[in-house]
Amino acid sequence: MNDMVTKEDLRQFGLLLLDKIQAVFKEKDSGHTENMEPDWLRSKSVRKLLDISAGSVQNLRTSQKVRFKKVLGSYYYSREDIEKLFKDE
Repeated sequence: MNDMVTKEDLRQFGLLLLDKIQAVFKEKDSGHTENMEPDWLRSKSVRKLLDISAGSVQNLRTSQKVRFKKVLGSYYYSREDIEKLFKDE
């Protein structure tokens, strides 16, 4: 039983691994280039996007006009709900 790994075995494995990694990146790039925007926006991004104050963002949250999540003390708002605000106006 000769189970030794040679330098050539490692080179072949490296090339195979590199091909697989490149294929994954190409697949990911081709499928998601149209939507590079995050689904959830931080408060600061919402304020900039809508040109409103922090209090107005809080009002959107408390009036439940926009879905939100609180993660480690930061609020994140649904991009979909923010876009619906533009459509309704």
